[in-house]
Amino acid sequence: MRGYATAYGAATVLNAIANWKGSAFGISLRTSAEVVLDDSEKVMGDASGVDTTLIVRCVERVLRHFGLDCGGVVRTRSEIPVASGLKSSSAAANAAVLAAVDALGEEIDLIDAVRIGVGAALDAGVTVTGAFDDACASMLGGVVVTDNMKRELLKRDLLHSEVILLIPDERFFSRDVDVERCRLFSGVADVVFEMAMNGDYAGAMTLNGLMYCTALRRSPEPIVLALRAGAAGATLSGTGPAYAALVDDRSGDDVAEAWSSLGGRIIRAAVENRSARMGQADLFQEGI
Repeated sequence: MRGYATAYGAATVLNAIANWKGSAFGISLRTSAEVVLDDSEKVMGDASGVDTTLIVRCVERVLRHFGLDCGGVVRTRSEIPVASGLKSSSAAANAAVLAAVDALGEEIDLIDAVRIGVGAALDAGVTVTGAFDDACASMLGGVVVTDNMKRELLKRDLLHSEVILLIPDERFFSRDVDVERCRLFSGVADVVFEMAMNGDYAGAMTLNGLMYCTALRRSPEPIVLALRAGAAGATLSGTGPAYAALVDDRSGDDVAEAWSSLGGRIIRAAVENRSARMGQADLFQEGI
């Protein structure tokens, strides 16, 4: 039994560490998964040099969800930079879950699929809060606002914008965050949450970025440069090191030029409003 799925990365509007409320939007960078199930006793993983604990746990949880006892192999291919704050783990989890469901010939509600992946992420220790907001943005597309403590989707909107991403030459894993320091800013996070609930996503992400740059001792300079260049909003995505800016046709070039002096890699993308899809083997078919 063989199945495929493709899910998307995401960028932050509100990081949920401070107050368990989160918001994020899908971005047009993809992760594809292939799951092949057989009569073996163990699920094995292949993720191009990346730790496979998460995707293996995703498939195991899907099998448990459907009451099955079998093994197999799960493979992922991705164009999302790892450990950058662009939700590579959420995308991998979503793709692995949906590919396993596809291999079984079953159907699943997308939010139920998100919850399976979030549980697997907590099992694997790749997240502080469960990253329900990131997983919903990756799975559903558009921009979402969530209660990560209750694992509830509070709001989803379509968002039409180009996105400029700055990926510094470093990696940072969410498990290494100083959670207590971040939660000192819970009052500010409450304000950002209300802004997101009211639809001011650009303003919310900018305030979020300034807050978490302080909490995580990261430079706010990329945010300042992006705003000066005309971005509608800019932020530190997740716990970094990547930064994201919402731009239009005119400001996109200016933001990219402003960030070019900072080093690292610049990626031009767009907000992704489509949901993750079963039966889609995009990156395997493209040979990535």
